[in-house]
Amino acid sequence: MQQLPEQSMSRRRFVTGAISTATGLLLCSALPAWATGKSGNRSLTFYNTHTEEQLRVTYARNNAYDQAALRKVNLFLRDHRTDDVHPIDPKLLDILYAVQRAYGDNGIFEVISGYRSPQSNARLRRGSWGVARKSLHMVGRAIDVRRTGMKTRTLREIALELQRGGVGYYAKSDFVHLDTGRFRTW
Repeated sequence: MQQLPEQSMSRRRFVTGAISTATGLLLCSALPAWATGKSGNRSLTFYNTHTEEQLRVTYARNNAYDQAALRKVNLFLRDHRTDDVHPIDPKLLDILYAVQRAYGDNGIFEVISGYRSPQSNARLRRGSWGVARKSLHMVGRAIDVRRTGMKTRTLREIALELQRGGVGYYAKSDFVHLDTGRFRTW
């Protein structure tokens, strides 16, 4: 469904305003109240484009990470090439959750790449110039995603406003890279 320009501008103003207001709060390690929701529970829904698996998970309850839920996330975001599982940085999930809250929807994060074993990363590097030798994917601190109902350009814009970690935009491949490293863009 195509939005009218006035509706689109209203959403853009809302997103920009909400994120700009919260940007100062994002400098601390905890998420601001607008990003965590009133209950302190944080949920995400994922679809893995390679394995066709789905996961809906409440990874934090009462503002505390749920270890059993994090184990489910670790398994879901495993290296689909080798089935290697690695712990995923919960702050990466917080970035995804902040994007979700800023956009104001309950869409699904379509995962292109989560954890990558060193072997998978090396193989991908041989076939592409865009794969970092010391990729944060190899330590569970990066994810490549798109979101149902959201243009990847919009996902990138929201992530840039958050200024938390790396934000890479791959328009031709239709995904955004997010990580918990220092803030940088490409």
